[in-house]
Amino acid sequence: MARPVTLFTGQWADLPFEEVARLAAGWGFDGLEIACWGDHLDPWRGAEDDAYIAQKKDVLERHGLQVFAIANHLKGQVVCDDPIDERHRAIVSDRVWGDGDPEGVRARAAEEMALTARTAARLGVRTVTGFTGSSIWKYVAMFPPATPAMVDAGYADFADRWNPVLDVFDEVGVRFAHEVHPSEIAYDYWTTQRTLEAIGHRPAFGLNWDPSHFVWQDLDPVGFLWDYRERIYHVHCKDSRRQVGNGRNGRLGSHLPWADPRRGWDFASVGRGDVPWEQAFRMLNTIGYAGPLSVEWEDAGMDRLVGAPEALAFVRSHAFDPPAAAFDAAFAAR
Repeated sequence: MARPVTLFTGQWADLPFEEVARLAAGWGFDGLEIACWGDHLDPWRGAEDDAYIAQKKDVLERHGLQVFAIANHLKGQVVCDDPIDERHRAIVSDRVWGDGDPEGVRARAAEEMALTARTAARLGVRTVTGFTGSSIWKYVAMFPPATPAMVDAGYADFADRWNPVLDVFDEVGVRFAHEVHPSEIAYDYWTTQRTLEAIGHRPAFGLNWDPSHFVWQDLDPVGFLWDYRERIYHVHCKDSRRQVGNGRNGRLGSHLPWADPRRGWDFASVGRGDVPWEQAFRMLNTIGYAGPLSVEWEDAGMDRLVGAPEALAFVRSHAFDPPAAAFDAAFAAR
């Protein structure tokens, strides 16, 4: 059976949930990965309000859509970030921000992540995708020099803040799929290894594989799938394109906005970037990943109403199922 192809609603949260469901169904998506912002899903209500959960299920049912995962990247980001500043004020609710005291903001963000797990369980969903934030991302350039003790403290801080949240995930039978991404505690191959070690490799914490963040870092997204095959809990289909080679554009983006040609890389509609999709889909077959393929559509140079259905068509045409039998099995036929 073909893996379901879903649409991540995070980049569509300026539209009402009902409208996004209508668009996705009309394009032919199998379901949604529902973001916990805009009016799409409120974990504070979802964790307790039966009528609210029933309303969301009704919208999905009327449009013939399923839900395999919900996402709370924005509040997950705040759990570990340091400093907490106006960037975070822009991505969290008044309830989480409160008086803006950094430690209070982190604590309320962690509370919302626990409620996200409870909401997922009430929706019949077993995977929450998101970010973790990081108190040590600010040290990434390693100057002024960051000591090993400072880095160690960052991983300990992550474990201290996320283990109680993951206890709730375990309690309700839901898994967290962290999106490996610059600015997070796990942003590349080795930091992913260190992150898993920090929490004792507990099964509640896995990975949301999004190859767009690997390409511009010159990482191998396909090899990552193999090495972390037991932790791939969810997949984002998102692309990025390198724009280096002219001696001017740098990998770090130069503080330039998306779609600026002076950037060293940019996000691209699925199939229009540098992700090796055929190898990736073959590897997903090899590791036995049977979950959804969620289109996270981002391309600042393209209209999303054109890009999203095109991305769906690309994924459907390239994400072939594994074979039912080995091709050389026929050689032994008698």
